[in-house]
Amino acid sequence: MSTDKRAVLLVDDDRDLVRLLSMRLQSAGYGVEAAYSGEEALTKVAVVRPLAVITDLCMEGMDGMALFQRIHREDPALPVIVLTAHGTIPDAVQATQQGVFGYLTKPFETNELLDLVERAVSIRPEEPAAEAGRDAAWREEVITANPAMEALLAEARMVAHSEASVLIQGDSGAGKEVLARAMHLASMRRDRPFVAVNCAAIPEQLLESELFGHARGAFTGAVTAHEGLFQTATGGTVFLDEIGDMPVALQAKLLRVLQDHEVRPVGATQVISVDVRIISATHKDLVQSVADGSFREDLYYRLNVVSLTIPPLRERREDIPLLAHHFLRTLREKHKHRAKEFSPEAMEMLIAYDWPGNIRHLLNVVEQCCVLCTSTLIPATLVARALREKPTEILSYADAKKRFERDYLIQLLKITNGQVSEAARLAGRNRSEFYRLLQRSHLTPAMFKRGD
Repeated sequence: MSTDKRAVLLVDDDRDLVRLLSMRLQSAGYGVEAAYSGEEALTKVAVVRPLAVITDLCMEGMDGMALFQRIHREDPALPVIVLTAHGTIPDAVQATQQGVFGYLTKPFETNELLDLVERAVSIRPEEPAAEAGRDAAWREEVITANPAMEALLAEARMVAHSEASVLIQGDSGAGKEVLARAMHLASMRRDRPFVAVNCAAIPEQLLESELFGHARGAFTGAVTAHEGLFQTATGGTVFLDEIGDMPVALQAKLLRVLQDHEVRPVGATQVISVDVRIISATHKDLVQSVADGSFREDLYYRLNVVSLTIPPLRERREDIPLLAHHFLRTLREKHKHRAKEFSPEAMEMLIAYDWPGNIRHLLNVVEQCCVLCTSTLIPATLVARALREKPTEILSYADAKKRFERDYLIQLLKITNGQVSEAARLAGRNRSEFYRLLQRSHLTPAMFKRGD
């Protein structure tokens, strides 16, 4: 497909119409990718990452509205334009109410379509592949080839241009701070500070002073005034990680920052104006926390103007090799290790693992492998050790059967203290047949007879 930054996906089961519309769109400067069914379109959306989708409403199999709903569920920021020869006002109203960007009834004027497409691509930021190094620095720390992550990044970049508060949700270690930093770099505040604080890592009695500052003499040991993080970050972004663990008493003060854009340092009599954008993150279910009273409902809605959810690593396995090789390279400076690559078996083991600790967990495993590896190739045994798992061994059917039979016979003879008659009875075999089984496994009853 064309690398044109104005790439669009055209979906219709009428190949002649696709050819005609492709020519018109290409003449207007768009790169066009064609799909001839809704199912094919879903695949191409994941691979191509278009700036807009144009789809016919009436197609065999998945129709245009079903395609829109599937796309919208995965990537709500991707504009979809629906075309139909059977359009009615109720259809148009229903489509636009559900979030379709535009709706045209055939036959339509070419300029009418081009105007609609131009408006659609102009509201969506350029995709990373189109940025060609010119404007991709904001997301360079986010290593991914996963369609859901790419859709998330497209949404994150759109939100970054606003001043809306953002709540990032996801499992521990999934990369919430990395995404927050990327949003800061994509925003108009990129040249000002990005200040991160983990609300769960700082004792409650210190967290208030850390966030809001304190006046001289505010408490024992406060020999000088202290500027809080909200003041330090003026003009920039404050990232509040694990916001679900913030004490309820401090939640009211944070609400004041969001509402009035001012803080009152501990022990101070005057408030201080602050200009910050707040991005928060949590692995907790804040709706449940609101229900049980451990999190203020008004603060939840102030923080959750836009919600972004990072998928866990087990749902983006195509990213595991990318991340593992990235960590391998970046750790070379830290440890001066010899490892340059993972063996195929080692990489298979990494990809198959469920990663309860997500990306942070993967980094730890790669680092341990780097430290212990004595060759340029990291073997599966080192990965297994780092994962604290036994390396999986795939045996042939014949070998697996032999191993099972031998282990089974050993178990029986241990139980019966080497008494063949009893072992044969337990196995449901006669003595002669049981002796043949023992000979085949190179076992003798005497090996299992215990002395009195």
